[in-house]
Amino acid sequence: MPQPMPPIATKNPHILEIHGKKRVDEYYWLRERESPEVIEYLEAENAYFRQMTAHTEKFREELFQEMKARIREDDTSVPYKLNGYWYITRFEVGKEYPVYTRKKGSLESEEEILFDANQLAAGHDYFDLRGISVSPDNKLAAFGTDTVSRRLYDIRIRNLETGEDFEDVLPHTTGGGVWATDNRTFFYTRKDPETLRADAIFKHRLGTPASEDELVYLEEDETFNTYVYKSKSRKYIIIGSFSTLTSEYRILPADEPEGEFRIFTPRQRGVEYSIYHYADRFFILTNRDGATNFKVMQTTEDQTGSEYWKPFIPHRDAVLVEDLDIFREYYVVTERDNGLSKMRIVRWDGGADYYLPFDNETYVAYPYVNLDFDTENLRYVYNAMTSPYSIVEFNMATRQKTILKEQEVLGGKFQKENYESRRVWATARDGVKVPVSLVYHRETPLDGSSPLLLYGYGSYGSTSDPYFSTVRLSLLDRGFIYAIAHIRGGEYLGRPWYEEGKLLKKMNTFTDFEDCARFLIAEKYTTPPHIYAYGGSAGGLLIGAVINAAPDLFNGVIAAVPFVDVVTTMLDESIPLTTGEYDEWGNPADPQYYEYMVGYSPYDNVREQEYPHMLVTTGLHDSQVQYWEPAKWVARLRSKKLGDRQLFLYTNMDAGHGGASGRFEALRETAMEYAFLLDLEGKVP
Repeated sequence: MPQPMPPIATKNPHILEIHGKKRVDEYYWLRERESPEVIEYLEAENAYFRQMTAHTEKFREELFQEMKARIREDDTSVPYKLNGYWYITRFEVGKEYPVYTRKKGSLESEEEILFDANQLAAGHDYFDLRGISVSPDNKLAAFGTDTVSRRLYDIRIRNLETGEDFEDVLPHTTGGGVWATDNRTFFYTRKDPETLRADAIFKHRLGTPASEDELVYLEEDETFNTYVYKSKSRKYIIIGSFSTLTSEYRILPADEPEGEFRIFTPRQRGVEYSIYHYADRFFILTNRDGATNFKVMQTTEDQTGSEYWKPFIPHRDAVLVEDLDIFREYYVVTERDNGLSKMRIVRWDGGADYYLPFDNETYVAYPYVNLDFDTENLRYVYNAMTSPYSIVEFNMATRQKTILKEQEVLGGKFQKENYESRRVWATARDGVKVPVSLVYHRETPLDGSSPLLLYGYGSYGSTSDPYFSTVRLSLLDRGFIYAIAHIRGGEYLGRPWYEEGKLLKKMNTFTDFEDCARFLIAEKYTTPPHIYAYGGSAGGLLIGAVINAAPDLFNGVIAAVPFVDVVTTMLDESIPLTTGEYDEWGNPADPQYYEYMVGYSPYDNVREQEYPHMLVTTGLHDSQVQYWEPAKWVARLRSKKLGDRQLFLYTNMDAGHGGASGRFEALRETAMEYAFLLDLEGKVP
């Protein structure tokens, strides 16, 4: 039977000119989201994908059921205490969304249901609830909902005593906000509905229409976003403004909602800081004065300008200070040393100063929800690539730890001792050592015959930690090795690691990934016919750049919601998130950055050559990487690629950047991706 023919997108050349140079974009028309021709093309690609992978349909369902069977359907979160109530999130059997509850005083008290997201999601193809904020008197809760997946949330306010919602609807928000002490004034962040930039803080008074809400802060710099939150001490409402390189804060006592916010310390380009309140002082985590890996300063409440800051924790060249958590008797510093997370616990009175003990070669550890100020107990998360995550409560006085919850892996097959992990170091082409985390079943041969999936991201200083995954077991149990390349552009090895993979050093991200793949082949973990790559969003850019430069390196790749039309997007200020990205990628309005970006942009560098097997995914309503980037990329690849390797575009017509919203529907997308890889390995029954 003849194979179905792939869709061929119409070419309609559009000239893009800047700096006296022209680029021709023959698929520019795919930006017209409402055009019937665009929808027809996307649906044709989906139909082609379904036809070409029909033989894996039964297997995809088996994978889905296998992944679902590992998850406890009636799972319950670890309760946390806030303002006299214990808050618990639970799932019910067969339900896609969580139920948010609380109990007054003790865990033996009667359950009070705050929100049943399953009821709120009824009738919607997509649903997301976020930003639940309970008033200080515990009688009201603000919450944000999105039913489109554009990350534009409508905030409503619920009377927790009656269960009824007020008529107040606050549109075009980030979903979250904070209450003043008076229990009737609510501060929240509004987004520009076109660019989706969070640019304004409003003040809402209960019972008044949103049209009367007062603008209290407008972020006029288009490269910045803004947000509002409350200090852990509950004393201050804080407005934060941030860009990639710079931050600034404004503070207002929570019991003075009609007062004026005052600047903590004015922004200075390249200076980042975060603030933490304790007693009559503020502590500041900052990179000021060349503290590349950050340090902690302190100052008084009434003298917050940077000229008053005094040293508290000094900068260290080899250790990144990531966060500070404050309790009444202790403070906890989260650090990253040689890629590994550490937590330092110190008594304010100097009576104790020690590190939590961790003994694995590669692991993930970070503070959990610690909202209670008056406690000796620190909660943290611990897991490794071979060990499910645990939520641990650690008594900072007695140093005793209690495992509050350990992730269950159902199905009866999982045993920790059946899996092994290790960290190896690849040598990049410039001599730099790049860490790679690996996990595999202990029966998987390490002689070059095994398939290997290499994951990478490498942007925004985001660290790809070596975490545990239940769904990943479906690959490991079928002989795959899974690897994470901790490439430059992330912060795995500290802030300098990030600085070496951005702007005019972005190529290091791509060459690191390529060199890690070649290292894994050279070390006999796999061979070229059996190595695969995965990256999403900015990681999709990574995949696109690497396969243009080294098209024969991977047998197959998955690019999820990939950012691949870098130059066009970064020149278009009307596209959501563009202006805030200049400090990450550069502004191509500058000829130097334009030339550099054109040199690696996946869309601009597609050429006539053989490419690996490819699965590209996107969401029609994606607010971060617009659907037309992967759609245009696939269209151009179809017109230029040589050979007969598979090229698929799958568009979720209901979802955005994060994919499907339900916990089980999201598994179907993972099953689809895994089936693509396993089919290439001949492992589909």
